[in-house]
Amino acid sequence: MTRVLLIVGGGIAAYKACELIRLCRRVGMAVTCVLTDGGAHFVTPMTLAALSENQVYTTLWDLKDEAEMGHIQLSRQADLLVVAPGTADLLARMASGHADDLATTLLLATDKPVLVAPAMNVRMWQHAATRRNVAQLRADGVTVMEPDEGAMACGEWGPGRLPEPTAILAAIQNFGRQRGGSLSARHVLVTAGPTHEPIDPVRYIANRSSGKQGFAIAAALAERGARVTLVAGPVTLPTPPGVTRVDVTTAREMAAACWAALPADCAVMVAAVADWHVAPAEQKLKKGAGAPALDLRPNPDILAELAARADRPRLLIGFAAETEQVVAQAEAKRARKGVDWIVANDVSGDVMGGDSNTVHLVRADGTEQWERLAKVEVARRLADRIAAVLA
Repeated sequence: MTRVLLIVGGGIAAYKACELIRLCRRVGMAVTCVLTDGGAHFVTPMTLAALSENQVYTTLWDLKDEAEMGHIQLSRQADLLVVAPGTADLLARMASGHADDLATTLLLATDKPVLVAPAMNVRMWQHAATRRNVAQLRADGVTVMEPDEGAMACGEWGPGRLPEPTAILAAIQNFGRQRGGSLSARHVLVTAGPTHEPIDPVRYIANRSSGKQGFAIAAALAERGARVTLVAGPVTLPTPPGVTRVDVTTAREMAAACWAALPADCAVMVAAVADWHVAPAEQKLKKGAGAPALDLRPNPDILAELAARADRPRLLIGFAAETEQVVAQAEAKRARKGVDWIVANDVSGDVMGGDSNTVHLVRADGTEQWERLAKVEVARRLADRIAAVLA
């Protein structure tokens, strides 16, 4: 049975915590609630106690509970801590390591995974301080879900709505699968999406990669228990549950993020990295000046450099997006780059941005051709192959 410690923050979305408790209980999870002072303005301890069938905790200063260091016991007895709703204030205090009430003390004292479902005004979510706090939490290993987009209680529209309780439940269930997964205790680095190489303040060199295949692979690996670091180019996809995401823009930023993520047991380099960059103009280039002469300079070859490192992953997998002679090009790339596997696909159709893929898994001992599959299924099949090697 999965034991969830649910921390209910102080926002109007707190009422959705009641539905989340009901869903968790329906699938057999045990839920214990911590209600913050702010949360108590929206829901009552009695409501949470009735739905969870457990005592609700509200204060750090309860003499009876704290006589046995109750906050330490609470933080250690759960399998997973869930913060829903995670307000801007609560995220800020988590990121800075505050421990001035029961909720933040539990979060600082725990050695268990932490999942945060944010909820706040769109301007608050987009504020630089909040983005900085979210980045810090993710770097610390906290899983921060992306909020939903839509109408808000304040009348504004945009990202900031609490994810639906069904989505939060799915993320919780993913943690349950991780505890017994075939890739437990393995660290896998995944890259995904395109890179954008600026030409001037408004233009850039890019490609049509959507990031869908890389994100699906990161999700499938996390489902099997791996600790996944996802280095993502500029895409708008939500972060898969249980995955640590690092956002980058250029190829050089992606390379730096990959080196910072090492060591890793496996690396799956799915990103479509631009081969060249230019020295960007400081001001927008004007059409009247004629066609600009772009001084193209090579970007780092992340896959080849990773293969040559002393701390290279035990299993190194590259991707090859080709428009002709797919298998032959992939075999040559595998040998040239010095990697273990190449996953090759024909991108002459609607693959980039689409939801399905036909791939060839090229290895030293031969090539597997997979039938056309949804990208999610490609990811699961590849994750199974990886697990078979690393196990």
